[in-house]
Amino acid sequence: MVGPVVEDIAKEYDGKAIVGKVNVDNNPGISMKYGIRNIPALLFFKNGEIVDKQIGAVPKSVLSGKLEKQLA
Repeated sequence: MVGPVVEDIAKEYDGKAIVGKVNVDNNPGISMKYGIRNIPALLFFKNGEIVDKQIGAVPKSVLSGKLEKQLA
């Protein structure tokens, strides 16, 4: 459900932000490293640090708003 939204955002922010997806079932070390216990979990990084996160499905506008906040 969130995958297509993330892909849309990746296209819209190409050149402004790096947007990607990780399958935590195939990469359990990532979920352990960042304490991901629920999916979907979206982490927002800035300068290598987590600055925001979103747990659960939300509208695209919420994710875009969080991303815009970090780009400002």
